[in-house]
Amino acid sequence: RRGGAGFAGASGHPDGEPQGVAVIELPVRRLREDASLPTQAYAGDAGLDLAACDRHEVGPGERAVIPTGLALEIPEGYGGFVLPRSGLAAEHGITLLNAPGLIDAGYRGEVQVVFHNTDRERTFVVEPGMRIAQLVVLPVPEVALVEREELASTERGARGFGSSRA
Repeated sequence: RRGGAGFAGASGHPDGEPQGVAVIELPVRRLREDASLPTQAYAGDAGLDLAACDRHEVGPGERAVIPTGLALEIPEGYGGFVLPRSGLAAEHGITLLNAPGLIDAGYRGEVQVVFHNTDRERTFVVEPGMRIAQLVVLPVPEVALVEREELASTERGARGFGSSRA
């Protein structure tokens, strides 16, 4: 594995038994005093909730870039994936236009969320401190491209979109 930096050891299970799950340190910097640090709603959740710093009105069908007021130091060998919150999607038709958004390990700028209101009638109001997206940090392998004249054959082959429909 590349890097190795950022590993803090094993995490605990709710009953106190270690499970050997790697814990990475995620350095975070507040770019604004009013920025909320990412939080987990429940122990063991895969995602950390990201919160808005500013108020925005996002009209029907509109999009907005919502700042979080945070910068992250994603460890080398990892990527930060910004995903929609299921509650906002189900209840208000809110999604992220570029889902998943990708934060590369080398990026040190402000994390911003490309919000999209799919509702055709209602404006959605984002308030400061509102949880607007979730961040999942995952290992990302280094990729070495190998050009070939032919690729290994598979049952699927070149069948693309909709190929699994009966």
